[in-house]
Amino acid sequence: MSLLIEEPPLQVLPSLAKSIGLNEAIVLQQIHYWIRKSNNLKDGHKWIYNSMPNWQKQFNFWSLPTVKRVFRSLEKQGLIITANYNKAGFDKTKWYRINYEKLQHVSRRSDQNDPTMVSNWTDGSDQNDTTNTNRLPETTTETTTNNNKGQAQPDHAPYQEILDYLNSKVGTSYRASSKATQRLIKARSNEGFEVEDFKRVIDNKVASWGKDPKMSQYLRPNTLFGTKFEAYLNEQAVIDQPTKRAKGYTF
Repeated sequence: MSLLIEEPPLQVLPSLAKSIGLNEAIVLQQIHYWIRKSNNLKDGHKWIYNSMPNWQKQFNFWSLPTVKRVFRSLEKQGLIITANYNKAGFDKTKWYRINYEKLQHVSRRSDQNDPTMVSNWTDGSDQNDTTNTNRLPETTTETTTNNNKGQAQPDHAPYQEILDYLNSKVGTSYRASSKATQRLIKARSNEGFEVEDFKRVIDNKVASWGKDPKMSQYLRPNTLFGTKFEAYLNEQAVIDQPTKRAKGYTF
């Protein structure tokens, strides 16, 4: 099979890639494509939403950590703005829009009139310019939901593996069928955390709380997998050292 052009190519402006980074330019083009198709109008702007694992499916030539780094870079550059308009409080799936005003400055610096760069950059609406953004699989959380209304979607979250690991470390019997526990794991998974991240949190907290009678009671799903999950993940596990007492701890 030829490795030359036999499928729609992924295209970005060299000047945009030079200004913001090649990976960032690729992602920004794809976000712009989805925004143009979006019907989600919030606070006067069009938005799209997706989880990091689903973004990685669109950019399957990159690893998940690379995709996360690119999105963080775009946020730091002020080129994308994030929010949370989810109805469920536990759902942390991010919503995205492009900061077209900031992009206008990048566009002016590039001094380009190439038709790939849309001329107005106004939330992707009211535009007839040529664009090459439709080059990646059209799969997002949003479109999957819209295209399959009324159909039950398969849930592939690794509930059993995570709970089995927790139970083996703590000697508990938490069940993967618990809806409350499933919601917590699903919410963290939607944020881009993987099974190994859950295991690391469990290991970290078992190391710091496991020998403390007052703290060991918190080795449970609703504490470990809640809103402080990322903080627990980034803690340095202290193995075989005395743990701190409960005084001053917050959850």
